Amino acid sequence: MTELFGPRAAQLAGLAAQTLGWRPAEFWNATPPDLALALKELAPAKGGLSRRELDSLLESERDG
Repeated sequence: MTELFGPRAAQLAGLAAQTLGWRPAEFWNATPPDLALALKELAPAKGGLSRRELDSLLESERDG
């Protein structure tokens, strides 16, 4: 993996804040399964976000 953990984690923290209303402490205290479950609840009919969809959201957030 060529990406650094810090910048990617910061992007996910921002996504969680905007999408889920999580404060930083809530994000950092959550486990990856917690985050996946919370995101899945936003799109239950599709069964959650695919890796490609999550990457697309993160990229659009970074570019926008």
